[in-house]
Amino acid sequence: MSNEPFKTELFLPSQAAAETEATIVKWLVGEGDSFSKGQVLAEVESAKSTFEFEAPCDGAVVSLLLAEGMSTPFDKPVITIETADQSLIREIPSAAVSIPDSPKMDIPVVAKKKSDVQGGAVCILGIGTYLPERIVSNKELLVDHPDINEDYIFGVTGIRQRHWAGTGEKPSDMAFAASRMAIENSGLSPKDIDGIIVSTTTPEVVMPSTACLLQEKLGIRGKPAFDLNAACSGWVYGIAVAKGMAAAGIGRNILVTGVEMQSRLLDKKDRGTYFLFGDGAGATVVSGSQEGHLVKNEILSADPAGLHMARREAPGYEILQNSGDSDPWMRLDGRALFRFATESFSTMIRELIVKSGWEPVDVRWVVPHQANGRILKAAAQRSGVPFERFYLNIDKVGNTSSASIPLALAEIERGLQKKDKIVFCTVGAGITVAGISIEW
Repeated sequence: MSNEPFKTELFLPSQAAAETEATIVKWLVGEGDSFSKGQVLAEVESAKSTFEFEAPCDGAVVSLLLAEGMSTPFDKPVITIETADQSLIREIPSAAVSIPDSPKMDIPVVAKKKSDVQGGAVCILGIGTYLPERIVSNKELLVDHPDINEDYIFGVTGIRQRHWAGTGEKPSDMAFAASRMAIENSGLSPKDIDGIIVSTTTPEVVMPSTACLLQEKLGIRGKPAFDLNAACSGWVYGIAVAKGMAAAGIGRNILVTGVEMQSRLLDKKDRGTYFLFGDGAGATVVSGSQEGHLVKNEILSADPAGLHMARREAPGYEILQNSGDSDPWMRLDGRALFRFATESFSTMIRELIVKSGWEPVDVRWVVPHQANGRILKAAAQRSGVPFERFYLNIDKVGNTSSASIPLALAEIERGLQKKDKIVFCTVGAGITVAGISIEW
C-alpha cells in the first residue's frame, strides 16, 4: 500500500439526526500547520451542542474552507488537508462528497416504453425472509471506537442496529429458512420448483454451490441450481435471469434467494465497513405460469472502472486461518462509491419509470438496496421521486447486500394494493448496477 501523501477534504462529524448545520466558533490551526491524529482542529457549535472537531489522522493543513463565525451544512467540507493515512480513502463519507475522478455509469435514459417479455407475463409470487436472532447495536460496536458516538454512526450511515448470525449458523441455513417461507407464501410446494438461483458473495464453500446445498435442504432433485455473484445487485440480477428462464420455458417456477453472512468479514479497525453490514436472507418465486406481481422491465449492467470500490480477496463467509499475504477483509472505497451509487440509483429510477410507461407520480414505492442512508437521500433528490416514497429499513437491519431488497419488500407487502407500481434498484461490487419495475 502506498504511503505517498495525498490531499483530501474533511467534514464536520454529524451530530443528532435532526441537526443539519454547525458553526465554526474558533479554528485552532492555520494553513501550513501540522497536526496529529486526535488533535483538536476547531471548536464547533450546532443548534443542540458544542463540540470539538478532532483530526482523524496525522497531516498538515492546506487550506481552511470556512471562516470563524460562519455556518455550514454537514455535507460541505470545512478544511483541506494533506495526509499519508490511507484509511482516509475508505472513510465513511459524511455526506454527498464530490469525487471528480470517480467513474460514472453511462445508462442512457430511453425515450419510449420497452416491450414486455415475449411469450407471456412473468410474475413474482410469495416472499420469504430470515434475520438472525442476534441484534447488534451501534453501542456494542463502539467499544472498539471510543472516540465516536452512536449519533455519529447513525448520522453517516442511517443505521442503529443490525442482525448478525449466531455461532454455528451457516449461509445455507438462512437461505433455507427464507426459501421455505417464500415457497409456502407462493402457494406452492418444493416439488413445484423448477430451478434455484442463489445470489451470494458469502458462499458456504467454493463448491458445490450454496444453491445445491439449499436444493438438498428443500428436498428438490433433478432441477437446475446455481449461484450468482453480482454482490449487492445479486438478487435483482437473479430475478432478471429467472425471468429469462421462465420465458424460455426452462422452468415454470424459479426460486431466487439472496443470502449474505458478512458479519465475520469485517475488520474492526476499518470504519468504512465495520458499522455497515448485517446478515440475512430474502427469497421469492418467479413464475411464468402463475398469476402474481408482474415483472415489467429490468436493467442489468456493470462497469469494471469501479473494480476498486468494493472488494474482498478471499472467498467464503469466514476468515481463513491461513490467508497468506492477501487481505482477508471486506473493503470499500467509500467516497468514490458514494458518488457512483448516488448517480446510478437516480439514473436507474428515472430510466425504469420511462421504460415502464409511467410518470414519477405513479410510483408507489422505490425499494432500494439498503446501502447507506445518506446515499439514498442524495439519490432521491435526483430521481424525481420524493424521498418519502423510498422505503428504508437500513436503520434496523443494516446493509445486507443482495438480501436487502427482499427484506425491505416483505415489510411493505401487506400495505400494497393491486396495480401499485414499484421500482427496485441497487449498486454492487464489480461495479454492478441493476433495477426492475414491478406492477403489484
